[in-house]
Amino acid sequence: MNIPTATYRIQFRNGMTFDRVAALVPYLKRLGISHVYASPVFTAASGSTHGYDVTDANEIDTTIGGREGFDRLVKALKMEGLGLILDIVPNHMAASLENPWWRDVVENGEESRYARHFDIDWTRRLTLPFLGDTFEKVLEKGDISVKPDPRTGKPALAYYNSFYPLNPATYASGEAELPKGTDKAAIAELHDQQRYRLMSWREARRQLSYRRFFEITGLAAVRVEDGSVFDDTHRLILELVRTGAVDGLRVDHVDGLADPKAYLKRLRQEAGENCYITVEKILGGGEHIPADWPISGSTGYEFIAALSDALVDSEKLDELQEAFQKVAGQRIDMRDELRAAKLLMVDNNFAGEFAALVQLALQIGQAEDKESILSEASIKPAIRELLIAFPVYRTYGTRDGLPPEGREMIAGVIDEVRQSPHGPEPQALAFLERVLSGDVEQQAGGQASVFRTRFQQLTGPLMAKSVEDTLFFRQHMALALNEVGAQPMPRAFSVDRFHREMQTRLRRQPDALSATSTHDTKRGEDARARLYTITEAPKLWAEAVERWGEMNRPAVQSLEDGPAPEPAVEWMLYQALAGVWPTGLYPEDTEGLKTLEERFLAYAEKAIREAKLRTNWGDPSMAYERAVLGYARRLLAPDNRDFVADFSNTLRPFIRAGLVNSVTQTIIKLTAPGVPDIYQGSEGLDLSLVDPDNRREPDFNLLQRRLSVEAERLFEGEEEWLSGRVKQNLIATLLNFRKQKWSLFAKGTYIPIIADGERPEPLIAYARVKEADAVIVIAQRLSLRSNTASFEARWHGRKIRLPDPVRRQHFVDLLTKQTVDLDGDLDLELAASGRPFLVLGSA
Repeated sequence: MNIPTATYRIQFRNGMTFDRVAALVPYLKRLGISHVYASPVFTAASGSTHGYDVTDANEIDTTIGGREGFDRLVKALKMEGLGLILDIVPNHMAASLENPWWRDVVENGEESRYARHFDIDWTRRLTLPFLGDTFEKVLEKGDISVKPDPRTGKPALAYYNSFYPLNPATYASGEAELPKGTDKAAIAELHDQQRYRLMSWREARRQLSYRRFFEITGLAAVRVEDGSVFDDTHRLILELVRTGAVDGLRVDHVDGLADPKAYLKRLRQEAGENCYITVEKILGGGEHIPADWPISGSTGYEFIAALSDALVDSEKLDELQEAFQKVAGQRIDMRDELRAAKLLMVDNNFAGEFAALVQLALQIGQAEDKESILSEASIKPAIRELLIAFPVYRTYGTRDGLPPEGREMIAGVIDEVRQSPHGPEPQALAFLERVLSGDVEQQAGGQASVFRTRFQQLTGPLMAKSVEDTLFFRQHMALALNEVGAQPMPRAFSVDRFHREMQTRLRRQPDALSATSTHDTKRGEDARARLYTITEAPKLWAEAVERWGEMNRPAVQSLEDGPAPEPAVEWMLYQALAGVWPTGLYPEDTEGLKTLEERFLAYAEKAIREAKLRTNWGDPSMAYERAVLGYARRLLAPDNRDFVADFSNTLRPFIRAGLVNSVTQTIIKLTAPGVPDIYQGSEGLDLSLVDPDNRREPDFNLLQRRLSVEAERLFEGEEEWLSGRVKQNLIATLLNFRKQKWSLFAKGTYIPIIADGERPEPLIAYARVKEADAVIVIAQRLSLRSNTASFEARWHGRKIRLPDPVRRQHFVDLLTKQTVDLDGDLDLELAASGRPFLVLGSA
């Protein structure tokens, strides 16, 4: 199999084209990249900024260069010996009239050739929730009329710039028989004759007739489990793999599929054994990729979670929690908070999907036992509690039932629900356990399989929207911990735990991607690394927040439902601002403050809407949002000089310690088990906020100028750290070493090195060993707590006892190229020469 040594994620669109990436290939090769990892390149909805809203899976988007541009990029990559990995989207397509398959379904309904390509409930008319109000109100206002579609010339129901095609059976060939534009009754009658029903976007959560991607009504689920649908949606993908243009595939949201294992087996069969395949999969605590999936592993969100063990000061988290709860004015129970978020999702955002499960369960009960006494009143709370209690994204049952680990999971959840104070009727729980496990009577088997599939396809989105897109925007103690792949429940963090995770990673998915930033992370890797340092100094942080709150008190507004922003949101804003603050921004830089303000305000608006407490996307509170955004704007106002100066000065030690953290997590990513993935631009400093901020185009010209081979001179000045040049050149050095020693990093053992002395240890150390090849990694941690918030290590008198496999060898300092002879113990102060890290490779 063509396993990458390192990938580089490129976000196409927004100005990024194939030809522009082709021009970057020499730079990427110098950086040490083996494969470009491309966001979806297939034709997407007009104006798409991400490409996941595919309208034609068998055409490469002309807006980024089309097939000819794609071929030029492939040629440029191959000339430099680099490969290409494509992000593919089997789970959904755009529910857009630009999508010819969807348009055909809208026009012809269940008779369309593509009616079964999409996951649609054909017991009723196809719902199209794209009106600003109900159909009746929109019609009354005169916003709907009958006009020829400018693209086809056929008659359509026109709503602004959208033209919904009419079923040919509902109109004659002559336009004279169609309603006039002012005949509202006739238009309503014509609408009633269509295979679809136009409705308000607000009705989607309860009345949608097709399965969507998460809550996005503009993305319709695809039934890729059907063999013909697989063929139709993978024709071009497989052609690109088989011709050698593409070396690997990244499968988007694999948990959304009806049967991920069956899909991946088919994909592997069609793509061949040499194709590198990874899946986007969020793993819960202790959860692993199923061993029988024919893939190399995940895209690496669990690696981000593991890194927090190396960089969080666990011993001071209680102090930070106390400080935050004091500000919030209440004790916070995360289990209660998670339950509240999940309840909101079940009863509101996914109300339609929930209701469909209830009806399915009632039908199964009737099919299994005509005398069944199970009622909606007993089934509904039972299903609700199971959804709320589900601890991971999903199980992987099929029409034949659940595998043993799935049965164990369901049994555990059932037992937890049964013992909870919210426990529903035992009879209903027992019934649902049999349905989910595949133990119902034969006559109900078909519907039971549908229920199991629908349940599994709902628990994932429910978890994602409850945790990542609600809870993590409500609880602000440590924003660095509110990341995709992180666990919502409090836990201990330790270097020992990190070592165990890496040993498990080597055993279970050594070829999986190791990510630190992605297009979906809540903040860039260097912002996160900086914010980890707050866990080391909770008292300093809390005192600063209190001081800043007093300085900005005049900007707080009193609304009917309380102050805006409330103290907990103030805490969040200060922490988010601390993470995104540019290393070179000074209080006098008016232009820099203005640029930052634009990005920060967009984040603040998204953060308070995602929290869904005092405002939300569907029903925003303008008064509250104006108050919060006004406060956020005030924080960066040039005339707020006292605060800006205080904030900037207070932040300096956090910035310095954060940069050390950045280098430590980078070194770990490049040397620990897994394939390091560099998100575009994050080879420099990535201080981005949540999307769309993290999807901005990097300054590639600047990055190319900064990359130098003079690594030994990188530590002569502070500017090299502040600019990100230290990090960038470390990446180039270590990735090129990985290329030379690919077998060491792909298959070498992982040996923790435990330092003697103070606890918690101010460093993390380990070795990778394969036969005569070895690498030793030692990096600083907890710099702020250890009063070493500078760019130099504070390892005076510290020695490390090396493990037997590397005790007596000749090594080379990979940064300085100096030879280091080891004989048992390693004197860190002498070997590192003042640096906060040391990476030695066998000579």
